[in-house]
Amino acid sequence: MDEERFGEFVVVRRDGGGHVAELVLDRPKAMNAVSTEMARSLSGACAALGADRDVRVVVLTSSHERAFCVGADLKERNSFTDADLLRQRPVTRAAYTGVLELPQPTVAAVHGFALGGGFELALACDLIVADGTAVVGLPEVSVGVIPGGGGTQLLPRRVGAARAAELVFTARRVAAPEARELGLVDLLVDEGRDREEALALAGRIAAHSPVGLRAAKRALRLGHGLDLRAGLEVEDAAWRSVAFSGDRAEGVAAFNEKRAPRWPGE
Repeated sequence: MDEERFGEFVVVRRDGGGHVAELVLDRPKAMNAVSTEMARSLSGACAALGADRDVRVVVLTSSHERAFCVGADLKERNSFTDADLLRQRPVTRAAYTGVLELPQPTVAAVHGFALGGGFELALACDLIVADGTAVVGLPEVSVGVIPGGGGTQLLPRRVGAARAAELVFTARRVAAPEARELGLVDLLVDEGRDREEALALAGRIAAHSPVGLRAAKRALRLGHGLDLRAGLEVEDAAWRSVAFSGDRAEGVAAFNEKRAPRWPGE
């Protein structure tokens, strides 16, 4: 297992051949609260992963046994002036955008608290695997702000406008069973198995064409919310980007030769 640290609070682990990278939130003393330093590290890690053609799937995990991420570091912000907060904004925004714009499929492995910006990091991923201890929510209005890591835009895309409004306006925390019922998370697994199950899911995804996976994600993301005609144009552009690739040729050949594909990734 290859491990690379980005600053003090973020670790990237690569599995050495399986094409899955684990992006670890590693600030356990603060339950992974997102400080300015941690946000910078997360942005740097995402930039490195996005440029790594060997990585086909990214799994976002936590090193803290009782929390995925509790959101913004409010202790740090308590000392901020308005000017400090304004300076911090592009740094933290870049961290959330970094996860959201990873070109590979992404899976969040959630246990314990995933609140505020912590839940927004999970929402930025394509799939969310949660164990029975997970508690999610966007409580920002209860401390005088609003979700600022994409929550007001990502949550309605998952659960609809009215349900998102109820969750944001009430600032309530949602336990794992209800979160699964409402579609706030995608897979609910036994306690303590969120990371294991997320990595297993990532491994199944990573077996497929890296060119195809990136193009499929692009079509899904860019086409969402468009009218059907425009969405089909997005899909066609993504199809054309893979139709003449080495991966497409290898996939067809492997199918006809009844063997596992050896993806060139181009």
